[in-house]
Amino acid sequence: MPRRGPTLPPQNLERFNTAPADEAHRTLLTCLHSPRWADRVTAHRPYPDLPALLAAADEAAYDLGPADLAHESLPALPEGAYSAAQTALGAAHAAYESRFGHVFVICLDGIAPDEVPDRVLAAIRSRLAGDPEEERQVAAEELRRLARGRLVRAIRGRHAGAANPSVPL
Repeated sequence: MPRRGPTLPPQNLERFNTAPADEAHRTLLTCLHSPRWADRVTAHRPYPDLPALLAAADEAAYDLGPADLAHESLPALPEGAYSAAQTALGAAHAAYESRFGHVFVICLDGIAPDEVPDRVLAAIRSRLAGDPEEERQVAAEELRRLARGRLVRAIRGRHAGAANPSVPL
């Protein structure tokens, strides 16, 4: 049997499809703080099912760039994080932004909160070695994954960032 994409109760997608455009746009902005992306996804409603919505969201994110990342915020480290970890992450973020001109973005779906600082630091260090064009592509893919996870949660009726460590860092 072919594998199907994520599903949700039909009424949730119906509510999104029939919501006033400004309400749908606001919902989408909780998933990704890019007005351009939210405009594109809103404009193509209605969607017949969740896989179609997710495909449209992916398509709308393909040419997002540094300006679309500018509104993503840096999250706080988990409680109890050592000041050394905060200092190391702060320095790594600054080096990344200096080299690439935008915030570091990574999707951390499924990563335990206590593993986040190590994963982020390792990813920043690894990605700092890449060339700018390669990093632009990696950042765009991470942004699409981030938006996709948040969109699924938003349509399912949970806050886009709730109980999920997928955040731009």
